[in-house]
Amino acid sequence: MTADADIVEELRAAGLVGEGDVVLEPLTGGVSCDVWKVETASGPIVVKRPLEQLRVAAEWHAPVERGQSEVRWLRRARRVDPRIVPEVLAELPTGHAFAMRFLPGCPVWKDELVAGRVDINFAGAVGRGIAAVHAATANNAADRDAFPNDEMFRALRVDPFLLHVARKDTELAPALNALAADLMSRKIALVHGDVSPKNILVSANGPVFLDAECAVYGDPAFDLAFCTTHLLLKAVWLADHWLTHAADMLVDTYRAGISWEDADGLLLRAGELTAALLLARVEGKSPAPYLTNPEHKRIVRDQARALVLAPQPLDTLVTHWKRTFA
Repeated sequence: MTADADIVEELRAAGLVGEGDVVLEPLTGGVSCDVWKVETASGPIVVKRPLEQLRVAAEWHAPVERGQSEVRWLRRARRVDPRIVPEVLAELPTGHAFAMRFLPGCPVWKDELVAGRVDINFAGAVGRGIAAVHAATANNAADRDAFPNDEMFRALRVDPFLLHVARKDTELAPALNALAADLMSRKIALVHGDVSPKNILVSANGPVFLDAECAVYGDPAFDLAFCTTHLLLKAVWLADHWLTHAADMLVDTYRAGISWEDADGLLLRAGELTAALLLARVEGKSPAPYLTNPEHKRIVRDQARALVLAPQPLDTLVTHWKRTFA
């Protein structure tokens, strides 16, 4: 029996599908997992199964147990606000796969941004949603104990985005190595780890967050930095000033939700992380696939390298971010 056949049998065992033919319809876009849509008598569902070797050009392995971490994050975030995540329906034994509710009529935020439909207020709602999870889990021993995922986070985020670049760039290596060590040392709140526009659905009730495979109890500044990085990269790619306005709104709204620590300190850490993440998307293991224009890469690389060497708070970084050079 194939792994796909195993999944069908496990869906039956969970009571999600009947005895008739079951079709696993592949969904595109998964770098780190197989994703299928399955029609059921009670409506469509989505099944996810993490990959051990990610779909990137570089060799990049990650523990498949991260599927369990994603389920735990989705369930914990749902207790904070049930509108911001899909419902998990079942965990499946094969390859740490799981099934969750499919949400029809909810476009992916990345697709909306690329189409030029930049809703500043929605960006603010994203900031509020991220901050709400961080606030609810900050300094919480139970949440910390539930996400002992440091090695997974190192494999999926710290090594490919920070340390990989440090190994190639001797000038920036001291700053990047120190940043990586600081990131790994902070245990403040529950971090999603992949807050990207491609992992956020636009629903009638606001943002819905997906793909929490990198979830860890760590530094909340990472989530804010990761999402802001994507908006700034797309501002360069599309030469769209509204994307920098969206980044401004994201940061401002998130800052208003910080209740667990000094906001200035968090925004400085987020600025440091954003600079490193921007550089990683042109020099790391997972370069942004849409940045194919050498001039776009230069714009990002030059600004990011300068910001790694001379960090700025995230709100200042966004304000001064240049989409083009004269």
